[in-house]
Amino acid sequence: MELRNRSVRRRYAAAIASAVALAIVLPTATTAQAEGGPSDIAAQGAFLLDSGANQALWGKDADTRRQMASTTKIMTAVTVLNKRGLDLDKQITIKQSYRDYVERNGASTADLRTGDTLTVRQLLYGLMLPSGCDAAYALADTFGLGNTEAARTRQFIAKMNKTAEDLGMTNTRYDSFDGISSDGNNYTTPRDSATLARYALTNDTLATVVKTTTTSQKAVNVNRTYRWDNTNKLLGSYDGAIGIKTGTGTAAGPCLVFAARRGDRTVVGVILNDPTNRYPDAVRMLDWAFGTKTELKLRRLPQSAQKD
Repeated sequence: MELRNRSVRRRYAAAIASAVALAIVLPTATTAQAEGGPSDIAAQGAFLLDSGANQALWGKDADTRRQMASTTKIMTAVTVLNKRGLDLDKQITIKQSYRDYVERNGASTADLRTGDTLTVRQLLYGLMLPSGCDAAYALADTFGLGNTEAARTRQFIAKMNKTAEDLGMTNTRYDSFDGISSDGNNYTTPRDSATLARYALTNDTLATVVKTTTTSQKAVNVNRTYRWDNTNKLLGSYDGAIGIKTGTGTAAGPCLVFAARRGDRTVVGVILNDPTNRYPDAVRMLDWAFGTKTELKLRRLPQSAQKD
């Protein structure tokens, strides 16, 4: 009987070992061009996530750290919206230093005018649609703690990193509130970025903002109306597209964090550093996830729209 029990235990142990080995091997299927995934994806890093089930669908170098450019602003928005007792109608007055920052860095802008007062909600649109680095500065300066702008923005960035840590984004680091990195220490991975995107879409305010193609927002204190176009051309071009954020930088290359909903199913995708064209890649990825075939015709942005 003892011999038989030992035999059973050996077979059981072998089965457990096999299962563990399988668990170790499976995640590697999310690296370059996993079998059965979308084909001809030129992006250096990419990832697909079934948001509802929180299930990885496919990836390419999904855990390789890369710079993320203005997709950083997803975390900027999340950090603001996570503030306890946040008043979306809180008014913020635009400082000249925000405009100077944009000019100094040649950054994308919401073209906020010095002295204009806008609400937090309006600045979230200015942040996410035209990818306004001035809007990012205004929000970081307002919601960070400290006696100077530099101290407040540093503390705000620290909160961004704390949120990333809380979400389990172990391969992500922020050194800026907008993606303009002074030393290249602003990075993420496709997998981490998908985790953030999934979380961001659970906030109704942010989900509404990122799916908006165009908005007009009137300043609170002056007779000026801002018109902002969403730099994400997937919106209005792909059936079910609901966001989320573009980003382009010299080191980061063209990036895109995107999502689409078909019926009750939402798929989140990430592209980091696509040397050819991020939008066809995004469509191929989504079509593969949904089992569809799309003839892509991209929404055209007005000449006045920001490029990001």
